[in-house]
Formats: sequence, C-alpha cells, structure tokens
Amino acid sequence: MSVFRFKQFEVQNSRSAMKLGTDSVLLGALAGLPEDESSRVLDIGSGTGVVALMLAQRLNGRDFHIDGVEIDKESALEMEENFRNSPWAERLSAIHSPLQAWKTEQKYSLIVSNPPYFDSSLTNPDPRKADARHCLSLGIGDICSFARENLKPEGRLFLILPADCEKRLVRTAASFDLELQSIVRVRTSPGKALKRIVAGFGRQKPEKLMESEFRICAEGGFSQEYKSVLKDFLLAL
Repeated sequence: MSVFRFKQFEVQNSRSAMKLGTDSVLLGALAGLPEDESSRVLDIGSGTGVVALMLAQRLNGRDFHIDGVEIDKESALEMEENFRNSPWAERLSAIHSPLQAWKTEQKYSLIVSNPPYFDSSLTNPDPRKADARHCLSLGIGDICSFARENLKPEGRLFLILPADCEKRLVRTAASFDLELQSIVRVRTSPGKALKRIVAGFGRQKPEKLMESEFRICAEGGFSQEYKSVLKDFLLAL
C-alpha cells in the first residue's frame, strides 16, 4: 500500500488513477484562501484529495467545508478514505461524479483544480489514466463554466497548468466572464524554462495583476520559497 505522510495527515495513494505529485502539492500551498470567515470550497478532479486536505489544514480554525468531486470511482473511494482518516473528516465530502453531471445548490468561495491538460498528445491506453491526464472528460471550459455559475460574487478559481497553456487559459476563462487576477509562474530551478502556472481568476478585473515567480529548487536543494510555503506540510522540510 502506497501512503504519503504529511505533517498533519496522510494520503493513501495506491488506487487513484493519477498518483500524488508536485502539481497538486503546489496548488494546495499556493492557491489563495477565501476571505470570508465561513466558506465553502470545491476541489474539481480531486483524485486522492491531497489539495482539499492541504486547504483544510490552511483553513483550520475557521468555519469551512470542502467538497471534492472526482469522476473515477476508485479515486473517489480513496479520497473518501483519506478524508475520513484526516483531522477534518466532518468538514470534507467526497463526491463521485463527472463535474458536468453534478448538480449542487452551493455557491463557493473558492474553487481549485489540477485538471487534465493533454489534448493533442498520444492518449494513454489505460482509460482511467486517459481521463485523469487528457482533456477527454473534463476540459478547462467545463471548469470555467461551472465556476461562472457556482462562484460567489467575490469567489475565486485557482488552477495549475503547464506554463505554455497560459494564453489559452486566460482566453478561455475570459469567455466565461472570469478575469485573471493573479498568476504565479513556476520554475524547477534558476535558468530553466517556466514549468507551471498557478492562475487565480475572479469576476472582477483587478486594478493591477498580481504576478510572481516561484522556484522549486536552488543550488544544493529546495529553494527558500519552496521551503517557506511547504514547511507546514512536508516531513522532509
């Protein structure tokens, strides 16, 4: 059995279609938190539930509830187990459903997603991994459409995607009346090409776009910014 242990929770990681990785951990650490004291949060394509669990830890002490929605049955069952074994079990709900088929009356303060993003590369022959990695059953447009309908007026949407998706992501979000408000551009190390973006969207166009760069590694190991944002989560830091 594959178990990844964090400082305040652990994640079973053997049945999910996609395994726990750096992208999910970065999203869980870098997504902006809701400003309202009582908040509802949604993690789309939650997989093992690690992003939801990291957000639960960051929101600890506040009134919150986090829903994780996941199309893959085995992943949803593993997420449910991870939620149940966490310190925030009563504040977390695992939902097995395609996003497009899921109906909810909730309005969310925060929606996050580490979505599938391969749309032109060779499709994985494993159908579960194909759904998890490729835009076959969940596209950026699906996420933005849901966010437009289900975000609170001041709510925000955060996604992590490859850096070369930035322009397409901003265009797609704008077509659903979502404005880019913040963006963190991630490099693995100095001198390397940009690897990922963590982009935040809302209904209002900001007076000034919040832009920053984030390095995962520096000479001799992890960068100081990586250690700073993940020190409360990772045992190795």
